[in-house]
Amino acid sequence: MRLNVYEWGDGAGEAVICLHGLTGYGGRYRRLAEERLPGRRVVAPDLRGHGRSGWSPPWDLDTHVDDLLETTAALGIEQADWVGHSIGGRLVAEVASRAPERVSRAVLLDPAMLIETEVAEERVELLRPDLSFASPDDAIDTRLADPLLYSTPRSVLEDEAVEHLVLGDDGRYRWRWSPGMAIVAWSEMTTAAPPWPNCPTLVVVGARSWIALDVPDESHLRTESVPGGHSVMWDDFDATADAIVDFLG
Repeated sequence: MRLNVYEWGDGAGEAVICLHGLTGYGGRYRRLAEERLPGRRVVAPDLRGHGRSGWSPPWDLDTHVDDLLETTAALGIEQADWVGHSIGGRLVAEVASRAPERVSRAVLLDPAMLIETEVAEERVELLRPDLSFASPDDAIDTRLADPLLYSTPRSVLEDEAVEHLVLGDDGRYRWRWSPGMAIVAWSEMTTAAPPWPNCPTLVVVGARSWIALDVPDESHLRTESVPGGHSVMWDDFDATADAIVDFLG
């Protein structure tokens, strides 16, 4: 499937492919692209089942990788630096395993390499297919009440609501992602983890994240910790962006 993509920066610059996490969308990388990577060609797809990409199944990891390879090839990008958050980080590792020639360097933002089954089951229970909101403020307040967010500014969710929140025919607001896809994604994240990328790789870890990561002590793997939780680009944008820019040069 050709995915919907967001693009920023210099179209002639070196490409950076940015992958969002579960229930997110490509536009989450706008600030990173515009403020920190203006000289690069930053491309951020909406993964299948998210945003303005197609929502049809299957939603397994292999299909997501197929979509990413097809979409980036169609954009003329044969090799790039790849950045991914959560399941997006795992997908970067999956791409690096299956098509290593496509990944120059990898940045994994608190990647969901392997999630315990009990954790996945707890998160699936929170995915109510009928979840909707009376107003954008209601949707934002509900998201900010998540105890897994620590220092995310309200303005981040306000910006997200403009693009990623949709008003239904019933007068209720919903985020642009498929509940069925999300359930499958949690199941997929409990499967055997891919190998860590064999290229230069930065792993950014949220100090209070619910994800347990055991990053190998290998010369091509570099780890940086930021103070907040799993949503490192929301809780700790400056520290995370600084680490990414320093690593990518």
